[in-house]
Amino acid sequence: MEAHVNIGRGATLALQGAVLVYGGTGQAFCVWHEAKRIDTGHLMLAEATALTKDFVRLLTETMTPRFGAEILPANVLAKAEDTTVWWTPARVRPMFFRSGHDSGELSGKRFPQPALVWRIQGSDLSVRALAQNARPEAGRKLYVAPYFNTDGENGSVCQGSMRSPDEAGVGAMPLWEQAFFQSAFTHQSGSRKLTSHPGGFHGLWRSLAGKSRFPAKFLVPANETLLEFARRGN
Repeated sequence: MEAHVNIGRGATLALQGAVLVYGGTGQAFCVWHEAKRIDTGHLMLAEATALTKDFVRLLTETMTPRFGAEILPANVLAKAEDTTVWWTPARVRPMFFRSGHDSGELSGKRFPQPALVWRIQGSDLSVRALAQNARPEAGRKLYVAPYFNTDGENGSVCQGSMRSPDEAGVGAMPLWEQAFFQSAFTHQSGSRKLTSHPGGFHGLWRSLAGKSRFPAKFLVPANETLLEFARRGN
């Protein structure tokens, strides 16, 4: 057995071995078979040996693509292999609501937004709010993002008809923000209260149409710090 893979110019990969999965009766385990050249010049797989943690770690490091250094924008709070966390200052944005909705007459108007913390993990988007309009530190307490389509319990966004970007890296952060606010807020996701405003969600946004500042007193504590939010699921 002989196998070669050419990648680009001058790069040749030769078979080193194989990880085989053995299974039966609901159980499975993996072993390593080293590729050895026999007298005929061909390759064959040697006897199985148990996988060690060091071998798995080395295999993972070898197979992980290596990327060049990346310059992080100032609003990035945390970056891991498949996770990006960033914040946006308070600002005025247009919001859209489903036609016929209790807040449908407000669709397209401009509303003040609180400072927000965003998190992409893979293709999943989560959003939390900040009471202070400043870059948060690790121990800063977060608040429930006061939006439909956003679960108050964990901040996860029901993307539904949202035109989510295909990318999840630093360069796509503005695209995720744009996709979130350009989609229609249609329904409550989860049972957690989104705001302490006496009129609830609809009363909050009706009172803010055309205003310039979001009243932080109507934010609900998320019982989560920035560090906990950033590390969740990692």
